[in-house]
Amino acid sequence: MLRNTLAAFGGATVLLATLAACAPADEAASPSATGSGSASASNATCAQGALDTVAAGKLTIGTDNPAYEPWFTDNKPANGKGFESAVAYAVAERLGYPAQNVTWTSVTFNNAIAPGPKAFDFDINQFSITDERKKAVDFSSPYYLVRQTVITTKGSKIANAKTVAELKNAKLGAQVGTTSYQAINELIKPSAQAQVYNNNDDAKAALQNGQIDGLVVDLPTAFYMTAAELDNGIIVGQLPQVGVPEQFGLVLDLGSKLTPCVSDAVDQLRQDGTLAVLEKTWLTSGGAPELS
Repeated sequence: MLRNTLAAFGGATVLLATLAACAPADEAASPSATGSGSASASNATCAQGALDTVAAGKLTIGTDNPAYEPWFTDNKPANGKGFESAVAYAVAERLGYPAQNVTWTSVTFNNAIAPGPKAFDFDINQFSITDERKKAVDFSSPYYLVRQTVITTKGSKIANAKTVAELKNAKLGAQVGTTSYQAINELIKPSAQAQVYNNNDDAKAALQNGQIDGLVVDLPTAFYMTAAELDNGIIVGQLPQVGVPEQFGLVLDLGSKLTPCVSDAVDQLRQDGTLAVLEKTWLTSGGAPELS
């Protein structure tokens, strides 16, 4: 997995014009409106570096603690390393907030998407955009399309599974409140109740200790966990895509005035190829088996 500094990302931007033409189809596609704010924002509304933010002159960004690889590096969101850290700083730059004017705050996954006022301007933490969540928070335009993936360890009863049906009798787990947990219940529908964990560290420990047969996570996390964090970890396969592709979006307060501005920034990053560059830099691009 590649590792670049924030400064190196700045140097890579000279490649954007070339790479934009080679952007993956999922990044090049036009996203549907996802926030409750207007679809686009005027220049006056989105005055560079002068938005109506939580702290005047600063952009406050939330994420969970711990902040996991490959989305962040060394559990330090402010270092600009990892896909989501780099995306966050790129969005901030487009909004007129250089790195020195960005502040990070720790917010748990569930609290970030719960109803009520937020202590951040936007939160980035692999939040899948869903209609249910949009009742409580706003989402920006999507910055990443994702697939849910089943992982296990060598010798597990599901290590050689090729179909979803072969997972029916498995004991599976996922982090609380995630679409990974939802995928277990709605796509796999196992005979045993799915196990839920406060975070991926707890879920990973349960898998390693044999308390569950498999763990469901997003694909980049699956690559990282099986390669770097699990003893004899393997990817069983990606779950089938059903309906609209799952998308990650930045979370904002419901009805936030910043939503259209943030969405415009994300759209610009997609259109000029920046998101494609960051995805190639930080996320493993190798294939994974498909479960039928």
